[in-house]
Amino acid sequence: MLGTTRLTKVQRLVLGIIVLLVVDLIWVGSSELTEYLFKEEDFNKPFFTTYAKTSMFMIYLFGFLFWEPWRRQCRNGGNLPSLVSQDDNIEEERPISPDSNHTLSDPVYVPVRRGEDKTSGTESDDCSLSSGKSVRFNKVSEVRHLSETYAEDANLARLSYSASLLAEEARLRSMSKLSVKQVMKLALFFCILWFFGNFSYQQALLDTQAGVVNVLSSTSGLFTLICAAIFPSSGADRFTLSKLVTVLVSIGGIVMVSLADVNLEKGVPAGALWAVFGSMLYAFYLVSLRRNVDHEDKLDIPMFFGFVGFFCVIFIWPGFFITHFSKEETFQWPNGKQWLFICINGLIGTVVSEFLWLWGCFLTSSLIATLSLSLTIPLTMLADVIFKGIPYTWLFYVGTLPVFIAFFAVSLLTHYENWDPVLIGCKKILHCICRKRILPRKRILPRYREVDREQTESLINENNVQ
Repeated sequence: MLGTTRLTKVQRLVLGIIVLLVVDLIWVGSSELTEYLFKEEDFNKPFFTTYAKTSMFMIYLFGFLFWEPWRRQCRNGGNLPSLVSQDDNIEEERPISPDSNHTLSDPVYVPVRRGEDKTSGTESDDCSLSSGKSVRFNKVSEVRHLSETYAEDANLARLSYSASLLAEEARLRSMSKLSVKQVMKLALFFCILWFFGNFSYQQALLDTQAGVVNVLSSTSGLFTLICAAIFPSSGADRFTLSKLVTVLVSIGGIVMVSLADVNLEKGVPAGALWAVFGSMLYAFYLVSLRRNVDHEDKLDIPMFFGFVGFFCVIFIWPGFFITHFSKEETFQWPNGKQWLFICINGLIGTVVSEFLWLWGCFLTSSLIATLSLSLTIPLTMLADVIFKGIPYTWLFYVGTLPVFIAFFAVSLLTHYENWDPVLIGCKKILHCICRKRILPRKRILPRYREVDREQTESLINENNVQ
């Protein structure tokens, strides 16, 4: 996707980190705008705003009108042409003889375009003219085309070895790409997880400050690590002791920031449970999606989100009646200014950012994508201090350092999949401890052996004397 097929592993990781950093900037602005809409514009309707922003995903479905590959899939009945299966079926039908009629197409006769240059003849032409014999050429030429069955193999044969490997890998990925029907089934399953995860985030913003919500939402790293250990998708998501320690370090920073906020609000934040619940749903949604789709080339991300918005609009609308009659959220139509904020936040903070976030997840790993949420903490704090004048204690700022360290540590651990420095360090410590305990025993044992040897020698000598 977007020309990332030929990127190396390091290039993909660096590009993914940059994309996730851009998403962090977008999400900080989105959270501040959402909080402004809830509290300053007095439109505290998290269910309505989530439903409206999710419905904007359907903008991606206009690709079926303008994007030719999507239209081609519709003409094929929603399925991609599988060249691999065709080749497997045709392999037995291929003729052994290259002169078979199935190898080449029917002949087509094309008029020959003769040049005006008379000096383009060969030596044989000169010999024929000198001998008095004339040569007559036909005015048409016979043209035959190679069968489409062999065309791809012929193109691969002209490439170098390394280029042919890349072309074959790209071909196999394109053949394994999900069809429209498969993308619809995938979106139908994940639309509920995504909607309620986002709704929990919006509800948390209604109950507490955006900085605290972003901090508690970063606990999704722990849930992602647990889910990835239960449902592994790739080597980058493999569970290691080092990843567990880095996540716990991040959690430690989160606890410090939360304690600072408890002192600030004189109590436990009301939106903490909503934020943690939303982070759990995000983690399960992301790990499950990575397990079903292991590479970004297999999934049209815009098409996926387009169907997510479509199914959410169809199935989630009864929630308006539930929230209205239960008086959890009274239905109210927003005014023009409120609609402007909702549309801007939906297009940039949801439609664009979710696409970039999922793409960054495919480029890196699900754990890096979830831990990237923690990088919104200093940016959100800076926005709160500048625009709202909210004071934070030193504990809040100190707690952000472990979060930064954990993010970049996980990035290194993702690049070196089989590297587990914490486990290696634990083994070395245990080896040193065991070695210190064993060495004194080894020193004592030779002494006992020498005493035993002297005693046995003395006994032998006494027996000999007797």
